[in-house]
Amino acid sequence: MQTTNTASTTSVLRVMNERAVFAETFRLGTVSRPELAQQTGLSKPTVAVALTNLERAGLLRRVGTRAGAAGRSAMLYEVRPEAGWVFAVDVGRSYVRVGLADLVGTIVARKDEPSRGTRARDLVAQLTRLAEELAGQAGITRDDITLAVFGTPGIHDKATGALHLAPNLPGWDRRGSVERLAGIAGSTYVVENDVDLAAVGEATYGLGRGVRHFVYVSIGTGTGMGIIIDGRLYRGFRGAAGEIGYLPIGEGDPLLEQPAARPRGMFESVASADGIVGVARRLGLPGAVTAKDVFDAARAGEETARLAVSREVDHVSHALAGITAVLDPELVVLGGGVGSQLGDLFTSPLTERLRTLVALRPPRIEVSTLGPDAVLLGALAIGLAEARTLVLDRTAPTR
Repeated sequence: MQTTNTASTTSVLRVMNERAVFAETFRLGTVSRPELAQQTGLSKPTVAVALTNLERAGLLRRVGTRAGAAGRSAMLYEVRPEAGWVFAVDVGRSYVRVGLADLVGTIVARKDEPSRGTRARDLVAQLTRLAEELAGQAGITRDDITLAVFGTPGIHDKATGALHLAPNLPGWDRRGSVERLAGIAGSTYVVENDVDLAAVGEATYGLGRGVRHFVYVSIGTGTGMGIIIDGRLYRGFRGAAGEIGYLPIGEGDPLLEQPAARPRGMFESVASADGIVGVARRLGLPGAVTAKDVFDAARAGEETARLAVSREVDHVSHALAGITAVLDPELVVLGGGVGSQLGDLFTSPLTERLRTLVALRPPRIEVSTLGPDAVLLGALAIGLAEARTLVLDRTAPTR
């Protein structure tokens, strides 16, 4: 019994040491054994054993030497990029965007294309083909992918395998529908809300870097919000935090005057792309077909279009006033197909309007610099962090 306990303890220590060495190697990029000993606090012999095991497992590789003290040369190590792969997917109503990255985060293949259909089986077939194409470009197979991350509208109900609050993806609200994603790439997958992923993308690569408290507000086909609190994504009890489309903000009483708004939510019915067009038409701009038509007309000085934009500013400012009162963010990042177009028309008027609605100084408001890539980059950020854990788990001893 004592021998078993000792072996178990030794295995645990080995795993902990290897994880520490792997994490520091990834953080530093290219590193020597003495540097790893200094950074981890482990002895040089312990670091040497961990390096040998990680190299044998295919997670690290040698990349030359560096001259040291007294003419000695230190062997240099780095994470082996091909040790793991992340397949990231942004599922939109009109487009799907996919990317494949190696374990150090280099995107080796990327493709965007129109969605081939709204039926679940058509979308799965399209994503399977895209996974095959991108894997082929990287010289691997779909089975070699360590983790797939799918960004979708709505909320993934893990208990039932359904996708709730995603009216733009009909059929995905059925029990077990999300399980169809399991066969697309590898055997491990994660489903996240697309706007949550956009917030992670901003926190990792965009305007949210170094900002501990901010929100990403997406305005496009629908509306939504990703919340970063104390540097971490906040999902809420059921994963529904940020479903701002259901805020009671709009025109009139949502129950009496806007029964059609109920499935989408009152705020979304006026603030989304279709909502903006609807407001413009009600104000007397019958030629408006898309939100871009309204914005272009406003930029050209068309008074009705400018009034429609002013109404949008009013709706969004009231939503942000409530968000500010509850969350007190330092920064609001506007994104989505509509939000990313509104910089010149929106940010200054929105800030001014918000100053009249909140007691304290309002948060800084900026338009996302990541554009349509925000969701995909967020999927890669979450996927890479998880994939690095997975590749270590798969090389850990079983006893």
